[in-house]
Amino acid sequence: MERYKEEFIEFMVESKVLSFGEFTLKSGRKSPFFMNAGAYVTGSQLKKLGEFYARAIHENFGDEFDVLFGPAYKGIPLSVAAAIAYSELYGREVRYCSNRKEVKDHGDVGILLGTKLADGDRVIIIEDVTTSGKSIEETFPILKSQAQVEVKGLMVSLNRMEKGLGGEKSALDEIREKYGFDACAIVTMADVTEYLYNKPYKGTIYIDDKLKAAMNQYYEKYGA
Repeated sequence: MERYKEEFIEFMVESKVLSFGEFTLKSGRKSPFFMNAGAYVTGSQLKKLGEFYARAIHENFGDEFDVLFGPAYKGIPLSVAAAIAYSELYGREVRYCSNRKEVKDHGDVGILLGTKLADGDRVIIIEDVTTSGKSIEETFPILKSQAQVEVKGLMVSLNRMEKGLGGEKSALDEIREKYGFDACAIVTMADVTEYLYNKPYKGTIYIDDKLKAAMNQYYEKYGA
């Protein structure tokens, strides 16, 4: 595993973004782990988060894009932080764009924040995590309704490695097949488990035998 991925796992744990226990997800699933990107709240956290996204985007997509699109609401700070980091790390200016939940009819009118989309723009969508792929069903039509853009891919921070809406393949695999663009993650739950299982980090074991058994049971039911 690349060192920056190990650092990102440590960063999620330290920021209390990745938690372990028993959680009820929006989908109704009972999960032994939970990720909440809303817990990134300080300037230094957002700076580091943007750098992790920028490195993963560069590794997976190179410079073959023009716009980072962050769906409202959590995607808004993600796209801004990643655009800043990309400029600082790779010396290339990319534009950020997000959508509003409601169309604005005065001043800066329309459904978009940030840059306006133009025909030919190459777009990468940024999200925190994709469990079922439902959010892309909402985001993709918004992008296509604004201009003749090319969606190059999706970048999430964590691949939960669960079945998507179709009930067989992972959400990221379903997105690849349905929309024809790549879907990537900074790390997967397999990476997280490999790095944290029965290995103390700063004196704490986050995934012990009991939690590992709960995770195995969860993935027997929901894993892809």
